[in-house]
Amino acid sequence: MQIDYAVFGKRIAAIRKKRGLTQEKLAERADVTNNFISHIETCRSIPSLETVVKLCNALDVTPDTLLLGTETRSRAYLTQDILRKLEGCTPQERRLVDGFIDLLTAERERGEP
Repeated sequence: MQIDYAVFGKRIAAIRKKRGLTQEKLAERADVTNNFISHIETCRSIPSLETVVKLCNALDVTPDTLLLGTETRSRAYLTQDILRKLEGCTPQERRLVDGFIDLLTAERERGEP
């Protein structure tokens, strides 16, 4: 799997802005220079693994959020994807999916994997 560093940089910028952080503030939190943050966001520099971890900590996200664009800590994880897929289902298919969900939650409540 290859990482698209242009998309990676855009994710950092989007999350940074969503958190109300300037490049300067993110740089301070991640213990890197403001210039380096700018270069990462514009794909002129590729951060080391150590810097990726620092950025994750500074932005309070998991590495998969930055690298893959998924957010597994979020309660909304996959919700939009699932809803979009359900919209294309027939009523009968939706009932079937609802039954699968009931089975999954019943197993979890019984302590089964």
